[in-house]
Amino acid sequence: MILNGSDPQAIALAVAHLQAGELVGLPTETVYGLAANAEDEAAVAQIFSAKGRPADHPLIVHVPNADSVHHFASEVPAFAQALMRAFWPGPLTLILPRREGVAAAAAGGQTSVGLRCPAHPVALALLQACLAGSPQVRGLAAPSANQFGRVSPTTAAHVQSEFGPGLLVLDGGACAVGIESTIIDCTRGVPVLLRPGAITPQQVQAACGQPVRHKDDLAANAPAAPRASGTLASHYAPRARVRLLEAAALQAALQVLPANAAPVIALYARSTLAAPPTVHQQPMPEDAAAAAQELFAVLRDLDAQGVQEIWIETPPDSAAWDGVRDRLQRAAATV
Repeated sequence: MILNGSDPQAIALAVAHLQAGELVGLPTETVYGLAANAEDEAAVAQIFSAKGRPADHPLIVHVPNADSVHHFASEVPAFAQALMRAFWPGPLTLILPRREGVAAAAAGGQTSVGLRCPAHPVALALLQACLAGSPQVRGLAAPSANQFGRVSPTTAAHVQSEFGPGLLVLDGGACAVGIESTIIDCTRGVPVLLRPGAITPQQVQAACGQPVRHKDDLAANAPAAPRASGTLASHYAPRARVRLLEAAALQAALQVLPANAAPVIALYARSTLAAPPTVHQQPMPEDAAAAAQELFAVLRDLDAQGVQEIWIETPPDSAAWDGVRDRLQRAAATV
């Protein structure tokens, strides 16, 4: 069932569900999450089961404020504290050393844990109500509320379409950011980018005063990066095949399509391209933030229309577009 997330009674009911070990659909500014008490191993196991997600693939734990980090993390480096001051609440996840005996299942058995304080008012209201409740719930494990590897949800209706009417979903409207959070590994002495998002490496560096490394750029003998959400080669994929091409290659491919080709191809591009009338054309915004905000909804809508292929113009090679480009490259990957 979908309930108004601004209704205090809906928040109270969601808290009761979480205290009882049940799952709840949760809006955030990035995407909707499938939430459970991060310290209830049976509830966390339900997330993995519902999503079809491998149990060793860690979940992000959402917390109500920076003070709550110390319950889950054994150490918070100074640069991580600076990032929390600059970007929390907001779309930034920090990987920190995990306190022994806390949220092991949510962390996929790793000695690190991913933590984030979301900026969505409904998410914050739920987290604060959980913290104030009895029994107390200190954090919510909440991966994207979709089947593992598929397109993330950005509305309450998307969540219900994945898990049916039996799941309690708090409706917080369409997500403002639209793609998952930037993930920074803080376990190796320097900030290391594990997943791009709305917050760029340049912004991270400006906030913490340290250059951001990429996990692939570290020395061969450096400690391995912790596993993190959304970093598999193939991810965020619709049912339709995604082809990611530069504008010139897209135009060349369109030119060889017969004018009466079956209407099974959709085009999502910034450039103006000549296409047969049977090709469904959806313009991609010129602004990276606007493109991110609508991306998953567009992919879901095109899937619902029954197209077999989605041809997408490769986004610009700039930091602002890194998050969108990353999601599209993973959606287009084959395994």
